[in-house]
Amino acid sequence: MNKQELNEARTNPDFLKYLEETRVDALNTKNISALYEVLDSMLILDLEESKINEVYEEILKISFTNVEKIVNSGKKLKLKDKELFYVRSFYEHAIEKWSFQDIEGAKQLFFVLYNIIDDERLEDALKIHVIALSKGMDLDTFYEKKVDVNSVLEDDSHGYFIVNFNFAIKVFLKQNSDVLKKEHENLKYLLD
Repeated sequence: MNKQELNEARTNPDFLKYLEETRVDALNTKNISALYEVLDSMLILDLEESKINEVYEEILKISFTNVEKIVNSGKKLKLKDKELFYVRSFYEHAIEKWSFQDIEGAKQLFFVLYNIIDDERLEDALKIHVIALSKGMDLDTFYEKKVDVNSVLEDDSHGYFIVNFNFAIKVFLKQNSDVLKKEHENLKYLLD
């Protein structure tokens, strides 16, 4: 959207009414895909922060509740349907912690996430996140030094995550296997 289209959307009473009705309905029905549709629209349009926070908090509540149920049933999360939104929210929460310099909190979330997902590409990427965090790397430095910003994703399911790097992923993981072993020892209690 260009600036003119954004301004039109921000001032279009029909669209704003639709967005508010969708927000209220999604909150009431706990529809995570609709909540994300609303959240993404509200963020793009830079709308009322308190409502954005309310939607985001509900997304986290829904996700954490459902992730716990899925994991307790002995399954892993797939990057499909509602589970993709659960993984996305978990990931975004970890990125948020990292951006606020909560290195330990971010590392814990990424660690748990890579142990409960069924997707090798994302699992490997999350391990790289944990390695960077264990070395005290801030998010901006990680993005500048490790992420391949020019790569194109082949599929939509990974579009919400940093999964492309400017080095050979498997080689990097092998070179840092001791870091991952140490972090596993330190954080495995989170999986109980």
